[in-house]
Amino acid sequence: MDSGKHGVLSRLIREPLLHFLVLGAGLFALYAMVNDDESTRVDRIIVDEQQISRLAEQYQRTWMRPPTRAELEGLAEDFVREEILYREALSLGLDQDDLVIRRRMRQKMEFLNADLVEMQSPTEAELQEWMEAHPDQYRTPETTSFEQIYFNPERSGDDAHQRASSLLESLDSQEIDIATIGDPTLLPDGLQDATAREISATFGGDLAKAIVGAPEGAWSGPFVSAFGLHLVRVTDRMPAHLAALSEIRRAVERDWMAERRREANELFYDALRERYRVEIHLPEIGKAPPLAARKP
Repeated sequence: MDSGKHGVLSRLIREPLLHFLVLGAGLFALYAMVNDDESTRVDRIIVDEQQISRLAEQYQRTWMRPPTRAELEGLAEDFVREEILYREALSLGLDQDDLVIRRRMRQKMEFLNADLVEMQSPTEAELQEWMEAHPDQYRTPETTSFEQIYFNPERSGDDAHQRASSLLESLDSQEIDIATIGDPTLLPDGLQDATAREISATFGGDLAKAIVGAPEGAWSGPFVSAFGLHLVRVTDRMPAHLAALSEIRRAVERDWMAERRREANELFYDALRERYRVEIHLPEIGKAPPLAARKP
């Protein structure tokens, strides 16, 4: 070897960059040897029998039959497509600063905590205490049972108001069949145990207000509605009251459990927040917050 080549080789051996490249190549080779298991490769997608079984179960729940061989192959290919696009989206950072994804991840964390929290069944005393502490949630509204006789104001040849008033004078002194008097209508002859909202939905708000204030046990009216005129007799009225626990236990227990889960989520969040140093920089009072830069 001549002196010139020997000098170049000597300089290369002393070159720090060459040392770095050789060291890097050695580390890479060592990593490849230690991680020879191909299952650790991030670019490998394995659709095993367990995953195929899950895909088949999802298909059967949707279509109420097991998939064919060709359909199962299509499901597997669709899973692979989804997995590839998902990984590529992550590598591009498309999951960042996405409000929908952030909220979905938050929701999954809260669901995870809810699953981990062992909820004990409430006692009767706890449910009763909860119900009494929230009476407006379990108060049964006033209900009214009534009968009505309808008069059509568009009927030609007479005055509907006069006919109704004349009939009213004799109604309380005789037994009548309300189905045989008044004018034909598709409206019901009355309602049983109906709330003001239910009466309004059937007869309109004006008649509902009139029935709420009508006397019990006697015919009264005529009252005007969007349909015409009505004579009304209230047969029963049940005032608003707090329902007994035995009547609404399922609803009370559902609300009690929801509140316990909410409290558990708050405790879970408080514990997590303790691990972070949070800084919130609000604008000065009266100063508008800066607008986010619009992406091109």
